[in-house]
Amino acid sequence: MSKAKVEFPEVFYPNLNLIAGVDEVGRGPLVGDVVTAAVILDKNNPIAGLADSKKLSEKKLALMFDEIKAKALCISVGRASPTEIDELNILHATMLAMQRAVQGLAIQPEFVFIDGNRCPQLSMPSEAIVKGDARVAEISAASIIAKVTRDREMQALDKLHPEYGFAKHKGYPTKAHFEALEKHGAIAEYRKSFKPVKKVLGL
Repeated sequence: MSKAKVEFPEVFYPNLNLIAGVDEVGRGPLVGDVVTAAVILDKNNPIAGLADSKKLSEKKLALMFDEIKAKALCISVGRASPTEIDELNILHATMLAMQRAVQGLAIQPEFVFIDGNRCPQLSMPSEAIVKGDARVAEISAASIIAKVTRDREMQALDKLHPEYGFAKHKGYPTKAHFEALEKHGAIAEYRKSFKPVKKVLGL
């Protein structure tokens, strides 16, 4: 028996000009910042091919990143450090990073779409959209900015510590990453509150 296709309910845009989309990348990794982005797109300068960043190739991501940078009205990146993640927990650190991304926008949005099922505390109206990176163009753009930004930071960390393989796994908990962590121990950029890191540190 075939399953009926489940369609997402339509996202209703408010009748406003300055709408920002916000997304995060890096809640699951054991190392590095959780990175968020807020993007206000230019309605007069549309970007074709916006999609969930997880579904785009590395080459396509880089091209889209450059196009968003060139065409968006406004972009801001926010983050929370491993220390903040350890102190606050990953959920609250992500909310903080989202707040920072919105606060960093040079143009204040009238409304904000947030990817996920909850909104950070903001000074303007907002709405959480589940699977928003596949449904809202502004969130798709934010997901691409956040992902490329964080991936490049992992590549830079890989150059400093090539023995961990950060360029390949981007800090996510893979078998190769666990093996490297066990062998080489945890550098300062690790999230000490995450179980595999706690275990290595004997906490």
